[in-house]
Amino acid sequence: MEKKRGHVLAVPFPSQGHITPIRQFCKRLQSKGFKTTHTLTAFIFNTIHLDPSSPVSVATISDGYDHGGFSSAASVPEYLQNFKTFGSKTVADVIRKHQTSDDPITCIVYDSFMPWALDLAREFGLAAAPFFTQSCGVNYYNYLAYMNNGSVKLPIEDLPFLELQDLPTFVTPTGSHLAYFKMVLQQFTNFDKADFVLVNTFQELDPHEEELLSKVCPVLTIGPTVPSMYLDQQIKSDTDYDLNLFDLKEAALCADWLDTKPQGSVVYIAFGSMAQLSSVQMEEIASGIRNFSYLWVVRASEESKLPSGFLETVDKDKSLVLKWSPQLQVLSNKAIGCFMTHCGWNSTMEALSLGVPMVAMPQWTDQPMNAKYIQDVWKVGVRVKAEKDTGIAKREEIELSIKEVMEGEKSKEMKENAKKWRDLAVKSLSEGGTTDININTFASKIQII
Repeated sequence: MEKKRGHVLAVPFPSQGHITPIRQFCKRLQSKGFKTTHTLTAFIFNTIHLDPSSPVSVATISDGYDHGGFSSAASVPEYLQNFKTFGSKTVADVIRKHQTSDDPITCIVYDSFMPWALDLAREFGLAAAPFFTQSCGVNYYNYLAYMNNGSVKLPIEDLPFLELQDLPTFVTPTGSHLAYFKMVLQQFTNFDKADFVLVNTFQELDPHEEELLSKVCPVLTIGPTVPSMYLDQQIKSDTDYDLNLFDLKEAALCADWLDTKPQGSVVYIAFGSMAQLSSVQMEEIASGIRNFSYLWVVRASEESKLPSGFLETVDKDKSLVLKWSPQLQVLSNKAIGCFMTHCGWNSTMEALSLGVPMVAMPQWTDQPMNAKYIQDVWKVGVRVKAEKDTGIAKREEIELSIKEVMEGEKSKEMKENAKKWRDLAVKSLSEGGTTDININTFASKIQII
């Protein structure tokens, strides 16, 4: 049997948006000759749809809520504390299990939300690298907040274009999610002591921000963590994320429906796996998109917020409302003209990587800052203006924003910029590109000699 270069244990924070990018990084390491094992909590492991042909091994760990997961915890602080207690113990068990095997663990790649994993790695004498699932700009801003006891005054010398409305919600004066606020800041308690700090972006996308972050820790940009066959096509088996926490029944319906639509004619609308919009906002969206052909993903938990009778009035030939969609397949379909998004980092990276202009409707966390970059830095979309007193984006603004991206004066420029970023994403992952070089650098540090 061929000897592997090393064995990487990947430990993501247990939510879809954190699991997926680390798993994709595992596939890149596999292609470089490493064995990889990806941990999932027992609850998530029992609820996912996992591709059995995936080359990435899976090991189950515990967050203390094996039968109910996060939703069964009494509070966010309780969950985070129990995840640290049970997670560190069961991750240690996984390491011990492999110590006497032919492929002992040589490195831990862990979610930056879990700084306790670095201490665990050092206890076993392993290399270690936190994996940041947000952009270099957001990470640098959060680092400034950490260094200033949670408060950053505007204007920011290194990022002077940021305004109050652009800042991450957990670290602004109006932030109300104290447990998450603490978790975001705790990412930086020991990150400078890691062997490398991995960030899910590519160097060309935010070089200034990457340079700022590199001054305080050893940064390697290793993204975009999008399946290889959508970009550089170096890993022929990497055609999908190969795991999902949601129902897959509607995937075929998406593709068949989109294939009947003209190029660039459909507005794709999706707000990720966690965002919760109000009934008022859902009604404004429903009215704002009525004159377009659209594919709108409305999770089952959000359906009750739709206007009464709305689903019955949707013209199925012109538009489609689904509970879930295979987002990569949708974004890569020629029928998609723009992506109306909550600006979660994974969705933002997917749109940039696949060359799709965006209509930005950020909700919370890092999303307002991502929206700022989408509109004013990368210039691949517009941010829908929300009312200051309510935070609601009105139907007129939604319709106007979509028109601006699909057919407005700057539409051509946005589409050209989207293509430019896609080309740069492909180049970064291809042999000799910035991401490829960084992954090789990481691999050379952690390989068995």
